[in-house]
Amino acid sequence: MSEPEVLCRVEGGVGRITLNRPKALHALTTNMCRLMTDALLAWRDDPAVDLVLLDHSGERGFCAGGDIRMLAESAAGDGRLAREFFFTEYRLNHLLFHYPKPTVAIMDGITMGGGVGLSRPCRHRVATERTTFAMPETGIGLFPDVGGGWYLGRMPGQIGLWLALTGARIKAADCARLEIATDVVESAKIPDLKAAIVAEPSQVEAILTAWGGDAGQPPIAAYQDEIARRFAGDSLEAILASLEAAGTDWAAEQLKVLGTKSPQTMKVALRQLKLGGEAATFAENMAMEYRIGARVVQRHDFIEGVRAVIVDKDNAPRWDPPTARAVSEALLDEIFAPLPADQEWTPIDGVPQ
Repeated sequence: MSEPEVLCRVEGGVGRITLNRPKALHALTTNMCRLMTDALLAWRDDPAVDLVLLDHSGERGFCAGGDIRMLAESAAGDGRLAREFFFTEYRLNHLLFHYPKPTVAIMDGITMGGGVGLSRPCRHRVATERTTFAMPETGIGLFPDVGGGWYLGRMPGQIGLWLALTGARIKAADCARLEIATDVVESAKIPDLKAAIVAEPSQVEAILTAWGGDAGQPPIAAYQDEIARRFAGDSLEAILASLEAAGTDWAAEQLKVLGTKSPQTMKVALRQLKLGGEAATFAENMAMEYRIGARVVQRHDFIEGVRAVIVDKDNAPRWDPPTARAVSEALLDEIFAPLPADQEWTPIDGVPQ
């Protein structure tokens, strides 16, 4: 018998969810999202559960994202399974956002894409010196979903947009500075930290304070002013022009990175973060992201991005359209347009809008 993809159980007063696909860096499948949703719904009104703890098995990281190969295989056909994955995953993200009990995510190691969608809604988000956070989707022709429009769109000083467009990888100190992480704990102490939380879930805040450490100086602090200035344009073309005019080594490096990303999905992300930052509710944001996902996943750039980065690994994607200027507003309007009423994303019944 193979191991279950997610381990869900109650220990003391704690509902524990452990991602359990270590060889795949716990990449999320539709089944994993369903298992987590079922557990969270069962524990929501269970008086025996005071707190929910999300972690992972193995040593390599919390969650690297979604099951990209499955999405690409589906996208090459009718896209039904890809849309089903997004629909189910986004319901889980929304459920966590509104969860009535304290939630703790242990972001030890790689925390990207779908892993961000699981951890960011949690009340307590624990990073370690091994944490690597990123939303790298534009590099494979996708966009920073799982609530990225809401979270990244609300970060100050254009940092969220910088993360979305470049896919920059940041460590614990930057995560703490940007409030992506609420606490930083040494990875060697994580097993004992989890045991302490299971023993006294009502004392979680005091426990995290007692076990917390100093992540050190955040490298991003040296570039925050330049990020705010260079990523302030209202179009991708304006941002690229500002970086070209800057004349700094940092700006030149950003241009080099952006030159590898899909122009289409960079423009999608720019509009997504603007709309997400203005959304009245998280559900409104997730409905928007589902419309984007349902369409972008079957477009050329995603299939080509997966080929170049994951399948052939030549890291030479041929984007279409190939430049920012070639990505029209009409194309973006098509990607963001409402779906037929019976195909729109909706939250789980009984979860606040």
